[in-house]
Amino acid sequence: QVQVVESGGGLVQAGDSLRLSCSVSGRARITVAWFRQAPGKEREFIATINWNGAYTKYAPALKDRVAISRDNANNTVYLQMDTLKPDDTAVYYCAADVRYGSTEWNGFESRGQGTQVTVSS
Repeated sequence: QVQVVESGGGLVQAGDSLRLSCSVSGRARITVAWFRQAPGKEREFIATINWNGAYTKYAPALKDRVAISRDNANNTVYLQMDTLKPDDTAVYYCAADVRYGSTEWNGFESRGQGTQVTVSS
């Protein structure tokens, strides 16, 4: 069974950069995605990457400030976020599935518990 665990969240200031990590276990060739959920809002898709990194997809509103990548030797997928804003404050989740292409939370079989990111102004 595939398991994913997020890390790297914390309190940062507006304008800072932050890199989140998603540790994946149980299967090597797997698609991973990042989502986030701000207080009082729906969970939203951020980015996804296929098993070898050849294919990525981003939410249009975020694609200029985020980058998804993976290090399969260390079973880790990263989300680099730049020029953070207070509106980026949210719980950030990663999710995994054998299929590539979904941007829906329910389209992923394995889902993490999230890591909190708080951006102060």
